Amino acid sequence: MLSKNQLGFLYMFMSVCAFSIMDLIVKWSDSYPLGQVLFFRGFFGLVFYFFIIPRERIKNFYYTKRAGLHFLRCLFGLIALISIFIALRNLPLATVVSISFAAPIFTTIFSIFLLSEKVGLYRWLAVIVGFIGIIVITEPGFSTLNIYFIYPIIFCLGLSYVAIAIRQLSTTEPIWLISLNFSAAITIASFFTIPYGWVIPDFKDFILLSLIGIFGGVANLWLSQSYKFSEVSLVTPLKYLALIFAILFGYFIWEEIPSVKTLLGALLVIISSVIIFRREISLKKQPSTTRHD
Repeated sequence: MLSKNQLGFLYMFMSVCAFSIMDLIVKWSDSYPLGQVLFFRGFFGLVFYFFIIPRERIKNFYYTKRAGLHFLRCLFGLIALISIFIALRNLPLATVVSISFAAPIFTTIFSIFLLSEKVGLYRWLAVIVGFIGIIVITEPGFSTLNIYFIYPIIFCLGLSYVAIAIRQLSTTEPIWLISLNFSAAITIASFFTIPYGWVIPDFKDFILLSLIGIFGGVANLWLSQSYKFSEVSLVTPLKYLALIFAILFGYFIWEEIPSVKTLLGALLVIISSVIIFRREISLKKQPSTTRHD
């Protein structure tokens, strides 16, 4: 029988694996229109969440008194999701994953303005270190005017607001409803891209595209379960296994070799994120770290 901490580690590891596989399939899917990939992410994620709705909420699962905040969470989440999908299709996998670790940095800044939180010296130093890491990673892109480097940064900005919104929503709303609404928003938004041309996938591609939604759905659930069973400070470091998976997938599938600058920048961003998490925990203000993409 596994202890609670061991269960937390297991769920976090499975979550990281699921997110990494989802990113891998999204990068592979560049022959399909982006809107079509969004549909598979939203619809099959939506189907998944209907299986975990509590029985007593089946008839009124959609009920909420905070529709406006749900809308903003979905809007910024959609912006983040589209941005990370574009980045995955056009940049090395390790580069995208490295920059995506910077989301807690922006969440710290947003919390000052949206939650009126006080940020001390340690977290400000962590923010500065994180920004230096981002500059180190993206400098080659900006020097050659590669616009795609801006998308993972947009992802971090969008995800940071999402973290704040989820923190506010979770005081009154169940996590499954927050996630279900987001999957529904993705599905509805994808329908507007049909006129731009969708491609009918063969059976193998249909299965792979469906896995984007399935892995995205279960990854978020496993992440929530991990935080339920174990302390955030114990399981959060496992998130950075995603960089190792990205390096391995990128090398063996696309022959991508991360540069020294990418690895150095990633190290700075990871150090920054760890400092922020540990400081948040010591102050008993744990920010949401669920990806929700």
